[in-house]
Amino acid sequence: MPGIEKLPIEETLEDSPQTRSLLGVFEEDTAAISNYCTQLYQAMQRIYDAQNELSAATHLTSRLLKEYDKQRFPLGGDDEVMSSTLQQFAKVIDELSSCHAVLSTQLADAMMFPITQFKERDLKEILTLKEVFQIASDDHDVAINRYSRLSKRRENDKLRAEVVEDVYTSRKKQHQTMMHYFCSLNTLQYKKKTALLEPLLGYMQAQISFFKLGSENLTQQWEEFLGTIGTSVQNVRREMEEEVGQMQQTIQEMERACDALYAPCDPDPAHSPVCRNLTRKQGYLYIRNKTGLVSSSWERQYFFTQGGNLMQQGRGEVAGGLVTDLDNSSVMAVDCDDRRFCFQVTSFDGKKVVTLQAESRKECEEWISTINNISRRIYLSENAEELAARVNQSALEAVTPSPSFQQRHESMRPTSKGRTGRASSISSVGSEPSPALSVLSLDALVAPETPIQFDIISPVSEENSGQNKTAPQSGRRSNPFGESGESTAEDSEDSILHQLFIVRFLGSMEVKTAESVDVISETMRQILAARAIHNIFRMTESHLLVTCDCLKLIDPQTQVTRLRFPLSTVVQCSSHQDNKRLFGFVLQTASGRGDSRVVCYIFESNNDGEKICDSVGLAKQIALHSEMDRKAVEKKKEEDKAKEKQKEELSKQRQIEKDLEEQSRLIAASSRPANPPGSDGQFLVLSNSQSEDSDAGEEGKKKGESEA
Repeated sequence: MPGIEKLPIEETLEDSPQTRSLLGVFEEDTAAISNYCTQLYQAMQRIYDAQNELSAATHLTSRLLKEYDKQRFPLGGDDEVMSSTLQQFAKVIDELSSCHAVLSTQLADAMMFPITQFKERDLKEILTLKEVFQIASDDHDVAINRYSRLSKRRENDKLRAEVVEDVYTSRKKQHQTMMHYFCSLNTLQYKKKTALLEPLLGYMQAQISFFKLGSENLTQQWEEFLGTIGTSVQNVRREMEEEVGQMQQTIQEMERACDALYAPCDPDPAHSPVCRNLTRKQGYLYIRNKTGLVSSSWERQYFFTQGGNLMQQGRGEVAGGLVTDLDNSSVMAVDCDDRRFCFQVTSFDGKKVVTLQAESRKECEEWISTINNISRRIYLSENAEELAARVNQSALEAVTPSPSFQQRHESMRPTSKGRTGRASSISSVGSEPSPALSVLSLDALVAPETPIQFDIISPVSEENSGQNKTAPQSGRRSNPFGESGESTAEDSEDSILHQLFIVRFLGSMEVKTAESVDVISETMRQILAARAIHNIFRMTESHLLVTCDCLKLIDPQTQVTRLRFPLSTVVQCSSHQDNKRLFGFVLQTASGRGDSRVVCYIFESNNDGEKICDSVGLAKQIALHSEMDRKAVEKKKEEDKAKEKQKEELSKQRQIEKDLEEQSRLIAASSRPANPPGSDGQFLVLSNSQSEDSDAGEEGKKKGESEA
């Protein structure tokens, strides 16, 4: 090795600038050695840590291979060849694990210990001496400056002695510290060579020992075994490459087929039509959650149907949670101010309403159809899809024009009136036409140009508004909600029957006749068809109160009566043949001109429509019996009045007879002594008048008996 540079210890007392310059060079060299040694220590520490990790991982691998027989793989059977092969590998890897453990111990002793000692002991000692030397040098400079400022006067000998002592002490300390510091720097030049070579020597000796130990353990029989295993691995790899090629081809075909489904907009209906026969569906939807009294937020969740329930599940959740029960529920598309493709699911009791948003119109319609099928409990049947197909095929007839109206519509198409005409000339939803309709034309039930009312407008409020216009001087204030004082008085009476149902108003229209049993089904067909064509999804929800006096539509929020139908005006009430939640009733009221007006109202309920119709029928029966009882009571009262009147007349006649008899007795008694017979004939005259009075009395008596 070349000669090593040294710091001159003899020149430490002089402390010349050349010595300080040379000291700076040694300090820079020490800093470079410290930096390099730190990096080398980190690299060797990584080798040591990796070797320890390798030893632990090898031991863990051997243990896992031994436990292969205890595993229960869902897709793997009992493979004895694989098990025995892994057991042999476990033996070899176990031997290698012991070799790695020996190598880790050797690296700790021969490689890490020398470089750690050099880094933690020698380099830190030099840094400490450098700090002490710097402090001593600063103290010496201060003492010399203080000594140089002493005055020439001799009166302050004590101060002079103190300064001289301070200079002596600081110079001695600087000299001694500088000598030890120079000695350590000179020694470092030797130690850095040994500190770098000893770890490398230990590392190489440990690796050589490890390789020798491994070559002794791995004999030629393991080479043959490893060759066999290598061939098997190549065969498995070849099969894997073939399978990967088939999967890549499948992926390309699916990418071409699903390219139109990547866009969130509605796909082409010709290539991807809406499936309305589903009884199960799943996918991501947005659900509206209320965050305050007015505000709300939308959250994206995974929704799926399970039996008759609608479930939701977040991405981080293990299982789904119940959203609502779909049995006998209702679903409809709704218009949201901030979102598109929204629909609303209402539970059977109307207490829970869930608003959801789909990604496209196709998804929205499929979800609505699926929930409708589940609500009808089609999923409980054996052939659920076939039954759903039949039901939805009937529903599709709602947008198929009937022959009679189709010809009229095409003949009216060039005119603006024909284009804007009512779209209710469409056949029904959900039921086959009855035999009566084959004979009786549809025009005999509903006029083609009859307007359809899709919202509730109280007729009472219209009459009140007309009265207010004609009689502005009236002092009575009109009710803005369409209630009158008379109806309030009637409603306050007790009724035997009180049943409340949650209904949604679909529409009403005037019909020609109230006698036909098909008028309600035909009105349902036309109103549902008009809603489907004009995309009218909004429905006014109300509470239908059935009493023995009337039918009321009540606002569920304000509890104000929107409409009131006297029960006597309800001609008939029936439900839909297929969709039992749809029902309607026909009202026949008398107009001001003397003729009658027949209107059919159609509703959708959360309950069975037949129950509502039965309730209306029960109310009419109770009202009929009450009316019959009332008429019987009135008839009995009239009979009692006639008997009383007859008794009064008999009593009067008897009183008249008594009066006549009394009068006749008085006349007879007074005429006998007061009128003696004379010659002037006065007796005869008196007897004639008396006889006339008696004859009149007898005739009155006979007349009274005949009248009695």
